[in-house]
Amino acid sequence: MSAADLPAAPRAVEEDLATAERLRRRYPPPRMPRWLTLTLVIALGAVFLGWVIWAALVMANPAVKGQIPKWAIDSDTQVSFTLTVDRPDPSIPVRCRVIAQAPNFERVGSLDLAVPAYPARLTDVTETMRTFRRATSVSVDSCWTE
Repeated sequence: MSAADLPAAPRAVEEDLATAERLRRRYPPPRMPRWLTLTLVIALGAVFLGWVIWAALVMANPAVKGQIPKWAIDSDTQVSFTLTVDRPDPSIPVRCRVIAQAPNFERVGSLDLAVPAYPARLTDVTETMRTFRRATSVSVDSCWTE
C-alpha cells in the first residue's frame, strides 16, 4: 500500500456516514412497530382462512339444487325445458328461477317455478317459457326453499 492511498480511506467513511444519514432522514422508522404489523397480518390471515373454510363447508351443500337436463327452442319466442330439483327433504316446497339467454348472454326470458312438496327426493318439472327474443340457452338462476 502506498502513502497516497491512506488519506482516501477516512474520506470514503465520511461519505458512507453522510449517505447513511441522508437515507435515515429520507426513510423515517415505521409508525407501527414491526411486531404489531406482523401480529395484525397473521390475525387477519387467520380470520380470512376461517371465513373461506366456513363458506366452503356451508355453501358446498345447499338446501336445494336445480338443473336443466334438457331444453328445446320451440320458436323465436318460446322455449321448453325440464327442470330437475334435488332436495334432501322432499316435504319442503321449493321455488326456482329459470332464465333463457340470447347468444350475447342477454336475458330474454325468466320464469319463477313453484315446485310443491313431493315424496321423491328428485323431482322433474316440464314447462315452457315465453321469450322476447330467440333464446340459445336455458339455465337455472337460483333455487330456494319457501
